[in-house]
Amino acid sequence: MSRRLLQRQILPLDRDYDVLALYVDPEEARLDADKYQVGGNRAAKELNNAAIRQSTSTGRAIHPDQIESRTAFRVRSGERLSFGTYFNAFPASYWRRWSVVTDVTLTIRVVGHGASVIVYKSMANGRSQRVDSATTVSESAATFVFDLPLLPFVDGGWYWYNVVAGDEDVVVESAEWTADVPEDRAAHGTTDIVITTMNRPDFCAKLLGQLGEDAELAPYLDEVLVIEQGTQKVVDSPEYPAAAGLLGERLRIIEQGNLGGSGGYARGQLESLRKGTATYALMMDDDVVCEPEGVIRAVTFGDLARRPTIVGGHMFSLYSRSRLHSFGEVVQPWRFWWMSPLDTFPEWDLAARNLRSARWLHKRVDVDFNGWFMCLIPRQVIDEIGLSLPLFLKWDDSEYGLRAKAAGYPTVTFPGAAVWHVPWTDKNDALDWQSYFHQRNRFVAALLHSTYPTGGRMVQESLNHQIAHLVSMQYSTVELRHQALEDVLSGPEHLHRVLATKLGEVNAFRAQFTDAQLQPDRDAFPPVRREKPSRRGRDNAEVPSRRSQLISAALQPIRQLKAPRAMAREFPEAEIRAMDAKWYRLAGYDSAIVSMNDGTSAAFYQRDAVKFRELMRKTIEIHARYKREWPALAAQYRAALGDITSPEQWDQTFAPWTGDNE
Repeated sequence: MSRRLLQRQILPLDRDYDVLALYVDPEEARLDADKYQVGGNRAAKELNNAAIRQSTSTGRAIHPDQIESRTAFRVRSGERLSFGTYFNAFPASYWRRWSVVTDVTLTIRVVGHGASVIVYKSMANGRSQRVDSATTVSESAATFVFDLPLLPFVDGGWYWYNVVAGDEDVVVESAEWTADVPEDRAAHGTTDIVITTMNRPDFCAKLLGQLGEDAELAPYLDEVLVIEQGTQKVVDSPEYPAAAGLLGERLRIIEQGNLGGSGGYARGQLESLRKGTATYALMMDDDVVCEPEGVIRAVTFGDLARRPTIVGGHMFSLYSRSRLHSFGEVVQPWRFWWMSPLDTFPEWDLAARNLRSARWLHKRVDVDFNGWFMCLIPRQVIDEIGLSLPLFLKWDDSEYGLRAKAAGYPTVTFPGAAVWHVPWTDKNDALDWQSYFHQRNRFVAALLHSTYPTGGRMVQESLNHQIAHLVSMQYSTVELRHQALEDVLSGPEHLHRVLATKLGEVNAFRAQFTDAQLQPDRDAFPPVRREKPSRRGRDNAEVPSRRSQLISAALQPIRQLKAPRAMAREFPEAEIRAMDAKWYRLAGYDSAIVSMNDGTSAAFYQRDAVKFRELMRKTIEIHARYKREWPALAAQYRAALGDITSPEQWDQTFAPWTGDNE
């Protein structure tokens, strides 16, 4: 057996106060109620869910100057601090479930008289138990060693440690979690990092600098592959020369046309596979801030996994840096839609309610896939199941996770490995040009992997969404989604054929619709005017009841058949904020100025009864066709999957940029 470092105590590289809560926690644990104590009463559950979201922070402050180094932290006299945090707690249940490790050793080195170190563990229901403790008896450095089994963590749970300073300051110089592993697992693997970039030169160059300046990460890096698909080149960024100097020969820039995220990542996967020198290929977005230690942890976990395993990281918000997007992602099989598991809470702020206070964070969350903002894939998996599907963007990562799972390779979203990313909630990708790719790629993925004979609820839900967009006057979105469905029916061969051209076609097509013509200046639109005021001055800003929404869903398609009010053809009847632009609100108007989610622009929506009839007929016809043809279409896509994702097929797609035109 050989000893391997699994995880070490770390502190933020830049001493950013906004992320300190992810590393060190001065707050007490205030565990929320157990759901089985709350019971099944609906009102009680809703009240408890609201209470779970409430902050437990008392505002206790940690000063950035307490950070002595990357691994050392000063605990001030009389202070009690917990390292039971996202980056410093040990995710015991994940190691227990997925790795060959059976026991771990925690070694802590502290300097200072009268310091107490207390080790805790939690169970899957969030309750914590004191495991062991030790106290320093002199001012010189003391090293404490705790041997800890992983056996009790079958359903969930963490290990962590608290440090209490006595009459003088104490420095926690280091803490390391190690384990004895088989000799054939003693050496760590290496990874290629694949970054697909499109017109974000400064952001990408800063990321390269982060990867290059971390000395601890260097031995784990085989090569950093930047797939350049934009016109604003990363090599032209003022940040690039320094980053390139740090990475040296480990950095390679590969230029090609804009083939989207899937085309960029597939190119990186192909280059990594054929180079054959790295154990893994790690997909990473270009617009992230990285915690380099997370890459090391992902590689280490992959090395010690029982079988080849895809290891993903978590996403925190770039704008609210202690806010966790999701603790794991699954594809709900009946709806075939990506989502967080129902017993988790998305958009969780760990500075407001810490890990030790959130009962749900102690359950192990098993996933179907991990987003490619940070996702480590073993070369063996790529070799066996192929490269990404040519989907341009959306569903490439989730489809790959499902494909790997079917081949016996699990995905683990691993706590302690993370990046900070622009939150998806600030984007409007269900309505803009991306709506085509959302619709098409979801259907392709469902045809490949749905376990239901006709795709479960897929077809009915798509129909419902089309009608909702129709009554919302979002005709460009309806047309793009319809095009997506027609393209899927044309067969799997179209995916590679249109990869380089479809975005241009989509943008040119949607430009003809007023709801897609965005203006940054509100004065570019006519003023709000109505033929007559709203009934009794009614303001519909409130969210209607479920019953009211169902009634509206039944009646609104009928109202859409009427000719719009004459004045609405020229003047908007209302201005609607992006947050309020729900179908049941938009459906009551014949025209409106609607702002976009990113806050930069707005569009003039206008109801068209003739267009509504035409699109409603097409919508009903094509969804009826999907109901009839699903089994045959699914068989066609599944038979073609191996060829579509093969290196040889991708070689043909990359040929215009590789010079291989045979």
